[in-house]
Amino acid sequence: MKFHISDLDKNGINFRLFFYAPWCGHCKKLEPVWNEVGIEMKNMGSPVRVGKMDATSFSSIASEFGVRGYPTIKLLKGDLAYNYRGPRTKDDIIEFANRVAGPLIRPLPSQHMFEHVRKRHRVFFVYVGGESPLKEKYIEVASELIVYTYFFSASEDMLPEYLTLPELPAVVVFKDGTYFVYDEYEDGDLSSWINRERFQGYLTVDGFTLYELGDTGKLVAIAVIDDKNSSVEHTRLKSIIQEVARDYRDHFHRDFQFGHMDGNDYINSLLMDDLTIPTIVVLNTSNQQYFLPDRHIENTEDMVQFINNILDGTAEAQGGDGVLQRIKRIVYDAKSTVVSVFKSSPLLGCFLFGLPLGVISIMCYGICTADTDGGVDEHEAVKKENSDRELTDDGSEEEKEEEKNGKYAELSDGELKQKDLLEKKKD
Repeated sequence: MKFHISDLDKNGINFRLFFYAPWCGHCKKLEPVWNEVGIEMKNMGSPVRVGKMDATSFSSIASEFGVRGYPTIKLLKGDLAYNYRGPRTKDDIIEFANRVAGPLIRPLPSQHMFEHVRKRHRVFFVYVGGESPLKEKYIEVASELIVYTYFFSASEDMLPEYLTLPELPAVVVFKDGTYFVYDEYEDGDLSSWINRERFQGYLTVDGFTLYELGDTGKLVAIAVIDDKNSSVEHTRLKSIIQEVARDYRDHFHRDFQFGHMDGNDYINSLLMDDLTIPTIVVLNTSNQQYFLPDRHIENTEDMVQFINNILDGTAEAQGGDGVLQRIKRIVYDAKSTVVSVFKSSPLLGCFLFGLPLGVISIMCYGICTADTDGGVDEHEAVKKENSDRELTDDGSEEEKEEEKNGKYAELSDGELKQKDLLEKKKD
């Protein structure tokens, strides 16, 4: 449904807004998904009202909410506006809305409820204990990271018997079929720890996941494979990464995230390289560097050795965010754009790039022609000026005759007779 500005004045209502621009292609692609979200949440009886706003018509409202690109999805809850940065699918958007619109910290009143939550969520956090400075910090972090994961609280007797805690209060993350307890001395700041641990140990990696992992400061070890290819080499590399993620968690989980990526198109564009699959690459999302193994990865031990070489600085880093890499990125993006346009629509490519080149060629030809004509005209003018100057210096025949007659007129009669006698003698 369309969003009305007057709705903002209604207290106690959570709004889910989709800021769009009429010309935005991504917005048009999201619109049918957004309509499905609205219908399903209404059928669920959700308190969240779903609407959309044309940010170009209400630019002041969009600016107030910090809209910088399209589409932008926000959930307004009281005085807070939460940004949605997840996949643009119906299920993911609804999950986000239900999570953020509900209580910040959800209580777990029984072990039965705990088991229900554990089966439903792949990753979630639990505060165990009473009032404490740690709980205050936990609530503060939850208000910031509720957009990504769930936060619960429970007393110790409401948790399963297999859970043993060294001390109370405690913060625990449940994921990958087990649990891990926050240790302030080893893990540092609670917010940073939760931000790192909100991902499963092994992921299916795509462009959006890499963007999110950039906030963790971790290196990302990826098996780049073809999911549709069931050959031994593809499945072997994937299994090696999974085994390292599971069996060497205590060694590497603070520094590394593990996963696999289907296909090499995205990774090639990211690295400006041409990786053949299957292969393994380790990305540093903070500075755009990457590492490739200097030899074939045959087993888990080879992968562990490769990771250790990265940690101790003996592995060669490629890429980066230096000036040369930025120039290379500009050239690569321009080339990729041209190639993609010609591949998708050759006629459109010829029009977009041929027309400007034609206009530029005509302009250059006109400039060169104008210069040549100007040079010829200038040469003719100089030649004419020189000719006039010669005529002025030498004088014309008529001017010479007139000068001669003038001289004769200036002579006296006696001088004229004497001159005539001399001429007769010569004859």
